[in-house]
Amino acid sequence: MVKKITKTNPNLIELIKNLKKKSYQEKATIWKDVARRLEKSTRRKAQVNLSKINRYSAADDTVLIPGKVLGNGNLDHKMQIAALSFSKMAQEKIEKAGGECFAIATVLEINPKGSNIRIIE
Repeated sequence: MVKKITKTNPNLIELIKNLKKKSYQEKATIWKDVARRLEKSTRRKAQVNLSKINRYSAADDTVLIPGKVLGNGNLDHKMQIAALSFSKMAQEKIEKAGGECFAIATVLEINPKGSNIRIIE
C-alpha cells in the first residue's frame, strides 16, 4: 500500500521521494525512516534545540534532524548537522563552534549509504 503524501510544499515532496528512492537503491533503511518522519504533520515535525544536539552527540558526529534546528543552548564541539531548516541563531552558533550546516538533500548525495549518521528528534 502506498502512503498518500498530503504535503503541499513541492520541495518537501521531492525530498521525500528522493529519500525513498535512495533507500531502495542503496538498501539503506535510514533514508526510508527519515522520509517517514518528514511525512508527519507540521505540528508533529521535530524542532530540536542546540542544547539537546550537544547533549546527545560527540565531536565530529554527523547529526540529522528531520525538522528544524532551534538556537536555544550552545555547542561545545565541532560537528556536521543536516536538517530541513535552521533558525538564524542556530546556524550562527553551529558555525561559530566550527561545525557545518547542511540540507538533508546534500547529506543524501554526500553519504548515500547513510553510515555514521545519528538521527535526533
